Amino acid sequence: MASSSGNSNSSSGTTAAATTTQIQNSSSEDELLQIQRKRKRMESNRESARRSRMRKQKHLNGLTAEVDRLRKDNNQIITNITITTHHLLGLEAENSILRAQALELRQRLQSLNDILGCINATNLRVCDIDDVVGGVRTTSHDHFLNPLNSLGLHVSQPIMAASDVFLY
Repeated sequence: MASSSGNSNSSSGTTAAATTTQIQNSSSEDELLQIQRKRKRMESNRESARRSRMRKQKHLNGLTAEVDRLRKDNNQIITNITITTHHLLGLEAENSILRAQALELRQRLQSLNDILGCINATNLRVCDIDDVVGGVRTTSHDHFLNPLNSLGLHVSQPIMAASDVFLY
């Protein structure tokens, strides 16, 4: 019996050793699986980080290109504003000159209409031209001031001026 119990001890010892070996193998397989999973996760994380950096770089390149385009557009707009401002200043100067010329022409036209009014007020055949000759009262016959009246033509229309007649 002793031998049979020894055999049972020895068979139970081998079973225990096999169980221990299985546990060790199982635990080492678990460790290997964990290590493989860890490596796979690290590789996946590296790849994800690389894709993220590439997206970030692509976005940065797009923003840089947009900044360059906007700067170019801004410079073009500034140039257009400068040109338009110079054109505006030229037009304002020309407008000022034209206003002064228009004022002068209106004054001349008014003077000519006053003279014609004086000439055409010839029902009495006498013209009072105090304002025209500088305050000296002068009396004159119509035919001296308006030669068309001496021919029998009576001119009673005011003189009208057109802007294209006077070229400066």
